[in-house]
Order: sequence, then structure tokens, then C-alpha cells
Amino acid sequence: MKLTETVKSGDWKNEKHVPVLHVEKVDGAFNIRAIVGEEIEHPNTLEHHIGWIKVFFQPEDFSAPVEVASQVFSAHGEGELFSKPEVFATVKSEKGGKVFALSYCNIHGLWENAVEV
Repeated sequence: MKLTETVKSGDWKNEKHVPVLHVEKVDGAFNIRAIVGEEIEHPNTLEHHIGWIKVFFQPEDFSAPVEVASQVFSAHGEGELFSKPEVFATVKSEKGGKVFALSYCNIHGLWENAVEV
């Protein structure tokens, strides 16, 4: 089995693990927000949490996506502190393309979403 075969996707309105992507083009740049748990909050405990989110942008006519943001979430209740699984990135590009987000749940594995921009 390949790692890519373990990545899951789904409808983020019904599945709390799928990263939700919001992308807005402003002055030649894409403002990207990726969040896990927007519609259905994901647990955030030591036993069950989102460990990280990575965001990629693949410009049209480019052969591979480029990682543009990565965030590790380390607070899962220690001292009553909780990380919110959310990432922001701004990417300057005159070209459109595709934005991808990949998230990791320590129990349920890898989840992805993508949008054309």
C-alpha cells in the first residue's frame, strides 16, 4: 500500500476531519484559510486531536503542488490551553490553479480537500 492510498476525503459539512478551504483573490495574491472543524467541531484532547494542517498551491501549467503553509497544533488541553486547527497563508500569483489542504488526525489519519482558483 502507498501512503497516498490512505488519504481520505469527504463532504466537510458532514465530516469533521476534512479541511475546509476559503480562498479569496486580492491584488494579485490568494488569501487562503484552511480550517478543520468549521461545521462540525473536531475533538481536541490528548487522546483525539488534529496534529497538523499543510496547504499547497499548484499553479496552472505547473507540474507539482508547492507547499505554502504548514502548522503543527501542540496544545490539546495542557494547562487548559487548546490549539485551534486553522492555517492562514497568502500566496502571490497572477496565475490561477488549485489549492490543496491536508490534515492529520491522530486517530483517523490523513484527510484532504482541494479547490480550483
